[in-house]
Amino acid sequence: MDNHSPAKQNTFYAIGLSYKKADAEIRGKFSLDESAKTNLLQQAKTNGVESLLVTSTCNRTEIYGFAQHPFQLIQLLCDNSQGSIEEFQKYAYVYKQKEALNHIFRVGTGLDSQILGDFEIIAQLKNAFVESKKLNLANAYMERLVNSVIQASKKVKNETEISSGATSVSFAAVQYIFKNVEDISNKNILLFGTGKIGRNTCENLVKHSKHEHITLINRTKDKAEKLANKLNLVVKDYSDLQIELQKADVVVVATGAQNPTVDFDILNLKKPLLILDLSIPKNVNENVKQNPFVTLIHMDHLSQITDETLENRKLHIPAAEAIITEILTEFLTWSKGRKYAPTIHALKAKLNAIKESEINHLKKKNADFNEEHAEIVTAKLIQKITSHFANHLKDDNTVVEESVEWINKVFQID
Repeated sequence: MDNHSPAKQNTFYAIGLSYKKADAEIRGKFSLDESAKTNLLQQAKTNGVESLLVTSTCNRTEIYGFAQHPFQLIQLLCDNSQGSIEEFQKYAYVYKQKEALNHIFRVGTGLDSQILGDFEIIAQLKNAFVESKKLNLANAYMERLVNSVIQASKKVKNETEISSGATSVSFAAVQYIFKNVEDISNKNILLFGTGKIGRNTCENLVKHSKHEHITLINRTKDKAEKLANKLNLVVKDYSDLQIELQKADVVVVATGAQNPTVDFDILNLKKPLLILDLSIPKNVNENVKQNPFVTLIHMDHLSQITDETLENRKLHIPAAEAIITEILTEFLTWSKGRKYAPTIHALKAKLNAIKESEINHLKKKNADFNEEHAEIVTAKLIQKITSHFANHLKDDNTVVEESVEWINKVFQID
């Protein structure tokens, strides 16, 4: 397919599922680690998919791309995750064309985040584009779209207060700890997993409590040591996890493992333990709740915390939506223009060819023919004719594909 006209045969879709309808368990089934995302992209390329992006975070897994039918994208997701077609139909969504575009803008500007104004997803979209481009799965349309979403995200962040105040999943976890654990400065906190959410949580804990009783454990110890050196914290080996769980008063689990790493069998407790599982898929087995000392909180609970900061953010939604409308309109104008621009150029070339033929014919018949005057007049006529056609194609009520086909037939443009 021509890289410059993706919409002629294929339609742009956004398919996926998020915290809005799918709980952590279902989201876990459809989550994609780096290997699964790479396999999905490779499969898409093999299947002849022209262009797509894949994102998978703790709150959502989505594919944005071109397909003749959305099932092509749904199949890619189900083939590369633990989710089934039946579960997708029950919990997921499919957006098409303008709806899909509006969705990616809302996601990228933090309006669709589990905690309003959380902008972490924009980095995921940037990374997704880079990975797709490596495999030639990001066409000109997708590149322009991602850049437009990034532009909108920056503008919303800089010109509204929708992200004012430190509110994110990691900050909500810290808020929860402070509100529910008495005498926190004398309690032992264990952070298991030092991915992005784990790092952010740890930094928030240190920043807001100057806490010195924080221990880090990560499967890859050097990653934990980098963070520990930065924040002056203690690091323990992964093999020490069971011992450190017994010492801890609060455990924050934020690993990228695909299966639970903390369960009932490794908890030999003699005092209360608060466990916050910030992982998708869940990394703490529900069976830990059989231990009377355990309180288990998942990230979905944290997102329900509504404080003054979040209420203030809601006041800025209209301003953010106005920015989205402005930049999305610019993108749609560009998108529509690229569909008919080749036809207008071809029409102009056709009319110029007719002009040249007629002028040459008149020059042969009339010795005193004023070629310069004829050139000026015909050039103006051609400009006016093509402008009329361009204005028709720009009109919001015009079905561009039909009009382009009609112009091509009438003027016999190949």
